[in-house]
Order: sequence, then structure tokens, then C-alpha cells
Amino acid sequence: MKTIKLLLILSIVSISSYSQKTDLTIFKNLIGKEWKAEGTWGDGTIFKQETIFMYDLNNSLVIVKSKGFTNKKQTQYGWRNHGIRKFDAETKTIKFWEFDIFGGVTEGTVKVDGKNIMYQYQYGESLVTDMWEYVDDHTYNLKIGDYADGTWKQIYLETQFKAEKSESSGR
Repeated sequence: MKTIKLLLILSIVSISSYSQKTDLTIFKNLIGKEWKAEGTWGDGTIFKQETIFMYDLNNSLVIVKSKGFTNKKQTQYGWRNHGIRKFDAETKTIKFWEFDIFGGVTEGTVKVDGKNIMYQYQYGESLVTDMWEYVDDHTYNLKIGDYADGTWKQIYLETQFKAEKSESSGR
């Protein structure tokens, strides 16, 4: 009987540790779809992006690949960013890294508010927030700007991501 109880306890601890290690469920709705958005930045430049999300390494990572403008003049369009999202069991946060074609890397944290996804990161002296605000399973409102204490102080971009079924969302 003691052996059965011990095995049961070990199973529960193992399952709970595994689920903490891979808690990326907020991204589940984004997987398997190609997300497209177009808009205009506050400075008048064009925003155009196509993004796919996929799980990797037994769902312990979310890989994000995005197309966008690949030159400053916005005349060339192609693969621009490669991102990684990972749950950090030690801090109980989701961290992200976004590598771009220009050699840059953006690093920050992901906060979850219901079905909304908020990326927060330092950009120069500013703390910037990208919010994917859930509308329905195929639509998210995107806001990028200065967000603090539950309110937008300034919005740099506001547009909408729409989903299409993606053939390239798998590995």
C-alpha cells in the first residue's frame, strides 16, 4: 500500500512539474494559423507582417517566424524575425527572444491577461508593450506602445491580426 501511495505522489509531482515546465498554453490558439496584419506606425511608415507560431521540443518552446520588410526603405519583403517563447519554471514567467534580420535581438517577458498576450521589453530608454488583444479565434487586435498601470500612455501602432490556415505551421 505504501508503494502505491508513493508512486501516486511521485506521479502527481512529476505531472505538475512537467506542466509548469511547459506552460505555454496561451499560444495554443495561434498555432497552425498564419497571422497577417497591415497598418501604419505613428511616424507614417508602413507596418506589414505575416507570422506563424509552432510548438517545438515537446511543446516546451514556441517558435515564431515572421515576414516583414527586410530593408529600411521598405522595398524588400521576406523573412524578418525568428522568435522563441519559453516558460521559465524558476521565475514562473514566459520569456521571449526575437532575433531580426538586421542582427538585433529583443528580449523580454510575456504577461497573460485572460486570452490577451502582452509582450514587454526595453527599447532604448522606454518599456514597450505589444498587446495581442483576443477578439475571437481568428482575430487579435494589436497595440504597440507605452502601457503602464493598466492604461495606454501612448500608442505607436494599432492594427489587427487576422488568421488563415497555415500549411507551413508544422515542423
